[in-house]
Amino acid sequence: MARIVRLSSLSISNIKNVRNGRIIMPNTSRKQLSYKNAEVLGLYGQNGSGKTAVIDTLYYLQSIMIGKEIEAEIADYIDANSDQAEIAVDFNIFAEDVIYEAGYRVVLRRSERGAEIFRETLSCAVNKGTSRSNKTVFMDYYRLDKDNIFVPKKRLDEIVEANAENKTDLIVARKMAERSNCSYIFGESSREIFCRNYDNNFKHYAEVIKALFKFALTDLFVIRNTHSGVISANFLLPMAFKVEQNEKGMKGDFAIPLTKPVVLDEERKRLLDTIVEQINMVLFTIIPGMKISVHDYGVQMLDSGENGYRVELVSLRENMPPIPIRMESEGIIKIISILNALIQAFGNPSICLAIDKLDAGIFEYMLGELLDIFNHNAKGQLIFTSHNLRALEMLDKDSIMFSTTNPDRRYIRMKNVKASNNLRDTYLRGITLGGQDEVIYEETDSLRIARAFRKAGRAIQHE
Repeated sequence: MARIVRLSSLSISNIKNVRNGRIIMPNTSRKQLSYKNAEVLGLYGQNGSGKTAVIDTLYYLQSIMIGKEIEAEIADYIDANSDQAEIAVDFNIFAEDVIYEAGYRVVLRRSERGAEIFRETLSCAVNKGTSRSNKTVFMDYYRLDKDNIFVPKKRLDEIVEANAENKTDLIVARKMAERSNCSYIFGESSREIFCRNYDNNFKHYAEVIKALFKFALTDLFVIRNTHSGVISANFLLPMAFKVEQNEKGMKGDFAIPLTKPVVLDEERKRLLDTIVEQINMVLFTIIPGMKISVHDYGVQMLDSGENGYRVELVSLRENMPPIPIRMESEGIIKIISILNALIQAFGNPSICLAIDKLDAGIFEYMLGELLDIFNHNAKGQLIFTSHNLRALEMLDKDSIMFSTTNPDRRYIRMKNVKASNNLRDTYLRGITLGGQDEVIYEETDSLRIARAFRKAGRAIQHE
């Protein structure tokens, strides 16, 4: 079987306004080591309480795990009162006859280049049959430790045992990673050595690194708030997608201008046709009777001199002429932009889709129905933030976490929730009456708010 990777938990420290916080996926919360069901996790809480920090962290984690250069802007996400931030993530990797419980930890530190990787570790426990090994660190890179390539030495010796030249190559790879400001473990030069076929005990660790890199590259979708921002500005329609073409997978954001037609080469035109075809399989059931189409205005020469296609995305409804997609509502465009990724997560147990502000522009009843269908019928994982409380009526308590007012313990699950309880009512009661392990809403005073508005109004009138 192909390796299936599932996110188990994510811990973050000193990122934005989260000094410490941990989200735990439903299966992990229920102590189920399985991939044979959907996992939905919604994050709820008042504005500015750390929900978006989770999605942003996953975005930067993905970038690190595919070996990209650390973006300078990540320094802005490190807590202003600290010089470093930490991300720790746990995964379950399901292979043919073994389950790996893997953990990756990365410490980021401010630097002249914005931020740099100060330390990173990989740990692993192996489940085979009824036995489970202890979870131990098998790779520990520490930027200030110039005497060791990485520790523990036993793991390094296993790599060198396979080929003596590997040691020199790993020294060079470390210098290249530090110069390029990328991960040492997942950077291209070192990853190529770590992921070779080993006959000794390192073969398990090679499998873990291979699986985590592939997961970050092809199976993790992170849709940040900037994705919705360009839609709200009526500027771009970025369609998150993953397609299999010519025995090779492609994944990313296919951005279509909303203001005017775009000229595509033949390969991108074929890709767009494939994405639209997949979206249409589901779209007409969500928005009854609606499909989208690629309207072809004809051949237009590209700057390279090759022929291109001048196209525009249009919507089709029964007994109506096609209209440009920009004329549809923001909610419909939002659904189109995430639908291919939702389809992928619905059918593939290794897909993890994280969406910030899933409810933006989507009718609340439809939001609830989509989440309920996904929770009961899908195969993959969905993590989302939202302010619309409809999801609390459709999902069980294991599928919802709430942000708190405590920056040292940012995320909790509701306690004392019975199967018969309405989680929405329990949450609203927790806001007004408390009773949870942490305060989940920072009290606002309606009289003070009204007084402030009146005062501001009078000040404006007297200017």
